Amino acid sequence: MRTTTSRRGPLLGLLLALVLPGCATLSAGDALKVTVAGVEPLAGEGLELRFLVRLRVQNPNDRAVEFDGVALDLALTGKALASGVSDQKGVVPRFGEILLDVPLTLSAFAAVRQAIALSGAADKGEMPYVVSGKLAGGLFGSVRFSSSGMLTLPR
Repeated sequence: MRTTTSRRGPLLGLLLALVLPGCATLSAGDALKVTVAGVEPLAGEGLELRFLVRLRVQNPNDRAVEFDGVALDLALTGKALASGVSDQKGVVPRFGEILLDVPLTLSAFAAVRQAIALSGAADKGEMPYVVSGKLAGGLFGSVRFSSSGMLTLPR
């Protein structure tokens, strides 16, 4: 009579043989390159400002990235400024790029805080920004991104 332990051995081996190759395909590859391609004002409500951020997403990998939703955060001078989400679906082709439009909301209080920070940054002529977020996918499919740079302020 065989014990249940002796039956589990082959089953466990088969399960590992099926799962481990799948894990190898989950390697992230190179990070997506995300840059701000444009910003347009939108109508806000009450004490909020809204604007549309156009992102250029470049995929330097040999595998397309499918997504079903986008989340985005924007920080200026190291402080959170605005956030937004979009239910866009699409594919960033392998070795290709797409443009995404994400509406962001900025509270009036955050705008005042940034205006104060801007007055100090105006002397330097530049202000650091960070855009971070994710392209949502299915199980194990979300791809996070982050991009930073300097905004040149008008004199």
